[in-house]
Amino acid sequence: MISLDRLTVKIFADGADKAGMLDMCARPYIKGLTTNPTLMRKAGIANYRAFAKDILSQINDKPVCFEVLADDFAEMERQALEMAGWADNVYVKIPVMNTKRETSRPLVKRLADGQVKLNVTAIMTLAQLQEVIVVLNPATASYLSVFAGRIADTGIDPLPLMQKAVEMLKAFGKAELVWASSREIFNIFQADSIGCQVITVTNDILNKLSLIGYDLTEYSLDTVKMFYDDARRAGFSL
Repeated sequence: MISLDRLTVKIFADGADKAGMLDMCARPYIKGLTTNPTLMRKAGIANYRAFAKDILSQINDKPVCFEVLADDFAEMERQALEMAGWADNVYVKIPVMNTKRETSRPLVKRLADGQVKLNVTAIMTLAQLQEVIVVLNPATASYLSVFAGRIADTGIDPLPLMQKAVEMLKAFGKAELVWASSREIFNIFQADSIGCQVITVTNDILNKLSLIGYDLTEYSLDTVKMFYDDARRAGFSL
């Protein structure tokens, strides 16, 4: 297995806890940060704008992705333009469609043509990917987030799809593929092996990075000790 310092895929920390975001940003192997309304709700964020601006006042040297909140495309566009003005390192997350199944393609084109840095999110099919990459501005940096983890949740191996996605993006300027919704540390190595440029990883998974290369016999012993100690603490007896 390749060591962490030899990976070419860029690891983005996915979360909405301020302390956790700042901690991850300080780590040199974290190349950017992402969040979304669901993570922010779970973290108890009450004021979206205030939270975002507070984070951006302290993180200004790595990309940070914030998502629009609207379902109407006109309001999405208004929010996207405001968010893009918060800081130069902001990437605006636009869902690939709205809740009515209407494509975001026209909005993505307008924003990309206006040099707004985008992260088109919630992509799960190659058809969706093709639909939006053809309207991107090749001179404007952008991310395309394919939710490999959620694809895997349906029982489908996401690796062949992600490999095809890597090939599709080669002809589209500054657009980079994101392996989104990762489920385990091994996903980082999978993404790296196929040439995927970015992977988003939640903080709880990132905290397992110290296990990379750990001796499996020792890990087995640790697990046995955990089960034994927990049985004792619970007072179980037969």
